[in-house]
Amino acid sequence: MNVRKIVTLVEEIRSEGGRPVSPPARVAVVAAVIENPWAGEGFVEDLGPGIEATASDVGALLAPEVLDALQAPAEAYGKAAIVGLDGEVEHGSALIHTLKFGDHFRKAANATTLLPAVEKRGPAGVVFDIPLKHITDATIRSHHQTTEVRIADAPHPNEIVIALAAAAQGRPQQRLAPLSTEQ
Repeated sequence: MNVRKIVTLVEEIRSEGGRPVSPPARVAVVAAVIENPWAGEGFVEDLGPGIEATASDVGALLAPEVLDALQAPAEAYGKAAIVGLDGEVEHGSALIHTLKFGDHFRKAANATTLLPAVEKRGPAGVVFDIPLKHITDATIRSHHQTTEVRIADAPHPNEIVIALAAAAQGRPQQRLAPLSTEQ
C-alpha cells in the first residue's frame, strides 16, 4: 500500500439552533490518500489480490487514528472510498466493503453494525458526505448524520481516498421520536 498522505479533520459543534451544545458535539474523519492498487492495469477481472494486499492494512491504519482524533468513545461511525478519475468506483468498494477493512474499526469502537458508506469517483477536491449511524443499532435515529469532507489535492487520477468517520454522540439538539413510536 502506497500512502501519499493522511488527512485528519475534527469538527466540534458548540451551538446548534441558537442553543449551546454541552458538551460540544465532536466528529472526526481520518482519510488516507493511497495509490489505487489497480491503477494502470485496465479492466481487472479479479480484484482479490489487490484487496488482500491493501484492505486490511488501510483499515488497521485508519481505525485507531480516527478514534484518537475523536478523543472520546465513538457512538456513530461511517466510511468512504473516493476513487480518482482513472479508476472505477468498484475499486473503492472492493477495499471498504470487506471485513478485512471494516472489522478493524468495529473492534476498535466496540461496534456491531455494518458501517454506512459512500463511494464515488471524482477529481481532486471533490466534496463527499460520509453517512454515520449508531455503532450497535442502526435504527437509533439520533445518530443518523453525515459529515462533509473535501481534500483539496486528492484524489489524483490514480489514487483512492479511503476515510473513516466517527462521532462521539448523535446529532446536536436531536428531537426525533424513536423509530419504535411508529411501529
